[in-house]
Amino acid sequence: MNQRVIPLADERQLARRPAIPSDRPTPDGRLADRRGRQVRDLRISVTDRCNFRCVYCMPKSVFDQDYAFLPRNALLSFEEITRIARLFAAHGVRKIRLTGGEPLLRRNLEDLIAQLAALPDMEVTLTTNGVLLPRKARALKAAGLARVTVSLDALDDAIFRAMNDVDVPVADVLAGIAAADAAGLGPIKINMVVKRGLNDSEILPMARHFRGSGHILRFIEFMDVGSSNGWRMDDVVPSAEVIRRIGAEFPLEATDPNYTGEVAERWRYVDGGGEIGVISSVTQAFCSTCTRARLSTEGRLYTCLFAQSGHDLRPLLREGCSDEELSAAIGAIWQDRNDRYSELRTAATADLRKIEMSYIGG
Repeated sequence: MNQRVIPLADERQLARRPAIPSDRPTPDGRLADRRGRQVRDLRISVTDRCNFRCVYCMPKSVFDQDYAFLPRNALLSFEEITRIARLFAAHGVRKIRLTGGEPLLRRNLEDLIAQLAALPDMEVTLTTNGVLLPRKARALKAAGLARVTVSLDALDDAIFRAMNDVDVPVADVLAGIAAADAAGLGPIKINMVVKRGLNDSEILPMARHFRGSGHILRFIEFMDVGSSNGWRMDDVVPSAEVIRRIGAEFPLEATDPNYTGEVAERWRYVDGGGEIGVISSVTQAFCSTCTRARLSTEGRLYTCLFAQSGHDLRPLLREGCSDEELSAAIGAIWQDRNDRYSELRTAATADLRKIEMSYIGG
């Protein structure tokens, strides 16, 4: 029998049931972790499945036809997700991003969006590879989705097909972006993960294509998320290099963040051609202002993208815990948070067995 390496084969057991503290924190929006960071953003993975096999996220060598994805009965229901989201909202969350896997593969996702969008003062967004947007964008908007972020790592078809590894052409993603734009799901952000020697030749073509489009192109440093993407520091193109390359052709100037804790550093074209962003988790850690919590498809709560374990909320949901008890457990988890992986990253930490990005979203 051929042996196959599965990243974090036991990762679904690497989650502990949270305790319910007796001194329950007040859910008034002032919840802060041990470094004073308030929770403001909740990322919710609605499926661990994807129709791409991107080499930096779900490589075919691991996520092949025999890979054991979660059974449907293990996934949180929309009602369970909304219940958790409502409690996070009471603790101060004002933005929810739906992720995957590929979130548009989750059946009837519009129903979940409608439930989440009904929460007071809540912005609901979604990250997608874009190929299903032509037939879903208008329904997503009608359900209450505010905007989308689309992943696109190259404009050259050969390079893009090599990265998504399922032979999807660039045209399919561009059609999705156009559909989202027509549906009013903007401003649309385009995320490009840059890996040296694979697609860094596409930095300028991407900048040229989206400059003046009204969309915001963001360049993301190749990160050591999970344990399956073969990350090496030598493969990272620092954001400073990206800015230099683009700035040599189109002069750029730095601009202020939209809000405290924004992960992308913003730059705008001097001639008014719009803006770009760079996300520099490797070379310019932003742990000190991170306000994100992540909920996995089956109800594990993670307080860092680079986490090695999580907190299993599903038993609390399904064994009769009250909202007050569940809220207290969530509050205690956040208050105990002390994550700062990117500030501590070394060659040794990069080799740690971490939760896969496809499991908890980016």
